[in-house]
Amino acid sequence: MEIKLASIMTCPNCGYKKEESMPINACTYFYICENCSIKLSPKDGDCCVFCSYGSTQCPPVQASKNCC
Repeated sequence: MEIKLASIMTCPNCGYKKEESMPINACTYFYICENCSIKLSPKDGDCCVFCSYGSTQCPPVQASKNCC
């Protein structure tokens, strides 16, 4: 299985989308939308913002490993 390292983040506040690179071995706990400046954090039960708002889950989750 190929691990994807990019994810399209979608802001739940304004709908803005932007492709972002994901770190291989670190969680991203906060993300600031460059369109509306809202600060996003993971939803309950998710390990990072990519798992909550991205088109692709973070690399550790893709590899079926524990994230952070």
